[in-house]
Amino acid sequence: MRVTGSAALRPVTAWLYICAAVVFAIVVIGGITRLTRSGLSIVEWKPVSGVVPPIGETEWQAEFEKYKATPEYRLVNHTMTLPEFKNIFWWEFIHRIFARLVGVIFLLPFLWFLVRKRIDRPLALRLGVIFALGGFQGVLGWYMVKSGLVNDPHVSHLRLTSHLMTAVLIYALMLMTAWSLETRPRVQGSRAFAWANVILVFVMMASGALVAGLKAGKMYNTFPLMNGQYFPQGALGFSPVLSNFSDNPIMVQFLHRNFAYGLGVFFFWQLWRERKNVSLNHPLAWIVMAYLLQFLLGVFTLLKAVPVSLGALHQANALILFTATLFLLARRPHAA
Repeated sequence: MRVTGSAALRPVTAWLYICAAVVFAIVVIGGITRLTRSGLSIVEWKPVSGVVPPIGETEWQAEFEKYKATPEYRLVNHTMTLPEFKNIFWWEFIHRIFARLVGVIFLLPFLWFLVRKRIDRPLALRLGVIFALGGFQGVLGWYMVKSGLVNDPHVSHLRLTSHLMTAVLIYALMLMTAWSLETRPRVQGSRAFAWANVILVFVMMASGALVAGLKAGKMYNTFPLMNGQYFPQGALGFSPVLSNFSDNPIMVQFLHRNFAYGLGVFFFWQLWRERKNVSLNHPLAWIVMAYLLQFLLGVFTLLKAVPVSLGALHQANALILFTATLFLLARRPHAA
């Protein structure tokens, strides 16, 4: 039987917040790993023994020799030195360590809360689903890496998108579960709009993942037009036509830009619509501010052809914007 009352559940809530914060860090580190082209530096998946990095020059050289056998080294990084390899190795290693860390941070307290009967069955099942998703995410990460250990040394953009969005889903479930255990005043407003905000930002993040996976941000580095055109040539150049929407970097960038425009219109319209609703306009204002920052980061990231710093900030703030939409949904908007 679960200990009732929000005060009694504070340890559970705090634990979920910590887990969500670690997942946030994993997403940002994963973005840096991708931007620095570090994701294919570790060519083996060792869930247990992989927690220990190479020690000494002999082990480092052995690890480097494994990387030298990959297509990425032969086709892209054939002039790379051991010190340069260490730089990309550490980003991927840290990313994997944080992924293992969140598994431990989640599982051990979860078992303790179960044994001490601090959570009831419905909550335990929900937490079990989150843990299972975490395990699936680990497998999905390796599945993504394997797609780049081939003659074309680039990870599948579809697998990369799946990997990122599964992490975002886990993050959302952790936060929403934590907020559901707290007592917060409900706000007056449309629950349908709150859900729409969450879903649309989720879709926008998936669109951004496709842009990243296809390296579409490295082309058409102009704004507001795409090299002087609104709808650029080549956007429908793939066959069949539907493949343009997932595989054509020109179309994917076009869609991401225009999705951002539409999302901004939707957010500002809501803010204007609820301008007299004191309980709702503050959460909406946070969403709009996060959106404006995200828009500016996106523009500067594009104009600078995706430097690591701006690319990482753009990905991190996307998660902040998503968090703002989740928080509004967690306030359980209801009609007057």
